[in-house]
Amino acid sequence: QPQFVESGGSLVQPGGSLKLSCAPSGFTLRYHTIGWFRQAPGKEREGVSCLTWRTFSTDYTDSVKGRFTITRDNAGNTVFLQMDSLKPEDTAVYYCAALWDPGADACTASVGIGRYHYWGQGTQVTVSS
Repeated sequence: QPQFVESGGSLVQPGGSLKLSCAPSGFTLRYHTIGWFRQAPGKEREGVSCLTWRTFSTDYTDSVKGRFTITRDNAGNTVFLQMDSLKPEDTAVYYCAALWDPGADACTASVGIGRYHYWGQGTQVTVSS
């Protein structure tokens, strides 16, 4: 079963940084739009960021703009989410997911969660002093 393997989650103090990694298992990232999502206790899963394969176009939900950065390594094998200036409200389980979308010129982080068909198991990020 194709899926992602996420890593990098941890306990960090407010204002700190973390870098999450996401690697595919059973498929390649080629021609996929990649999304990072998060789910806090008692809340719905929300889109955080996305990255298209062909144009490297990115998008971020408003609450993380200027603090989070989504990137992909040159080989296209791993996707990262650099998270800076972390806040307690960033505490959540973070997931990455893939959407087969070879013609995508752009993506929108906050919509289309139902379109993603490969998911990881999630990695816990806790921001607390």
